[in-house]
Amino acid sequence: MIVVVVVCAVMLVVGAVCALVRAEKGPSILDRTVALDVLVATMIAGVGVYAAWHRRADVVPVLVVLSLVGFVGSVAIARFAAVEPEGEGRVRTREEIAADAAAALDASSYDEDDEVGGDDAGSGTDTEHFGGGAEGEVR
Repeated sequence: MIVVVVVCAVMLVVGAVCALVRAEKGPSILDRTVALDVLVATMIAGVGVYAAWHRRADVVPVLVVLSLVGFVGSVAIARFAAVEPEGEGRVRTREEIAADAAAALDASSYDEDDEVGGDDAGSGTDTEHFGGGAEGEVR
C-alpha cells in the first residue's frame, strides 16, 4: 500500500507543479483559470489519498468544500472572461511591447512630418485635416 501512496503523491506533485507553471506562463486568463482548476483538483486528490491512507472519513466535508470552491471560482472567472474584450486577457511579451512602442513612435514622427510639411509647406499646418491655422497663430 505504501508504494501506491508514494506513486500517487509523486504524480500529484508533478501535476501540481505543471499546473503552477501553466498558471505562471499562460498567455490568457482562461489558460490561468484552467491551470488553477487543475491545481484545485490536485489538492482534492491529495486530500483523498490522505483520507484513504489513514482511513479517515471525516475529511469528506473538506473534499466537498474544495470541490465547491473550485467550481464557483471557475464559473465566476468564466463569466468575467465572457465580457472581456478580445486580446485583453493576454499578457504581451517584451518583444510585442517594444514593437508597439516603435510603431507608435513611427506614427508620431510621421504625424509631425505631415503637419510641418503638408500641403501648405510654408504655413506649417495640415490644411487637409485641420482646415488651416487660426489667423495670427504663432507656431
